[in-house]
Amino acid sequence: MTGTLPRSKTYKTGFAVFITLYFLFLFAPLLASCVLAFNNSMFPSLPWKGFTLDWFFGTGKSGITGIFHDVRNLRSIGVSLRVAAAVSIVSTIIGVCAAFLFEQEYFRLKKIMYFLMIAPFVMPGVILGISILLFTNQAGVFFEEQLNVDIKFLRPGFWLVVLGQSSFISTFVALVVMARLKKFGRTLEDAARNLGAGRFQVIWHITLPYLRPSIIGAAAVSFSMSLENINTTLFLSGSETTLPINLYVQVRDGSTPVINAISFLLILSTSIFAAGNLCFSLNKK
Repeated sequence: MTGTLPRSKTYKTGFAVFITLYFLFLFAPLLASCVLAFNNSMFPSLPWKGFTLDWFFGTGKSGITGIFHDVRNLRSIGVSLRVAAAVSIVSTIIGVCAAFLFEQEYFRLKKIMYFLMIAPFVMPGVILGISILLFTNQAGVFFEEQLNVDIKFLRPGFWLVVLGQSSFISTFVALVVMARLKKFGRTLEDAARNLGAGRFQVIWHITLPYLRPSIIGAAAVSFSMSLENINTTLFLSGSETTLPINLYVQVRDGSTPVINAISFLLILSTSIFAAGNLCFSLNKK
């Protein structure tokens, strides 16, 4: 509806109800999970049995082991952070290069290559994970049998997870950077070339500084996407599991409120990270 048109009381009431229900639907589960992280109960559910910090700092002497003393969960958090950092770096480099490639005016098979780039992003993660696992497994068997070479990179583990996640997260980075590139005035590049700057100098001193907010934002989102990914990672991880897989196993086998404590820390850190990234983006505009 156009903002200048008069709005009836029914419209205003309906709009307010919709907004309230919408945000309640979004944040009520998160709020409940955060509250239950402080519940003095052995089960991650109501009723409320009192306030406690044992699910964060418990040493196990009272029968409760908090997240900061839970070796298994701490190890999985470390694996997830290392994977997310590697995926963010790899995806950003590949995505930025892909954005420059697809913004070229004369590029043969551009539409076909664009479709191939988008395919992993829209493909179900389960299918993508299985496909990568089968391909790398067959490639590993071939190198081992034909060339007598054992390539550990092709085995399920850290780098295979990084490869699998980067295959579709890099597409997201490319789309974000491409959207920014479309708004870029090519006259700045032309002026720099007329003044004697080389192609690399133009990209480094003019184009990349212009793209910096979108690159940083895409890298931040790719970090978050990697941190929460489970469907692709499930098929590619080795003995070291990431946090989402570890949490899935705990929920399946019976969990404690330590999962709510982990959720609270993730929500808090993600909120701070998102707020910092938003402030950085606003300051750059």
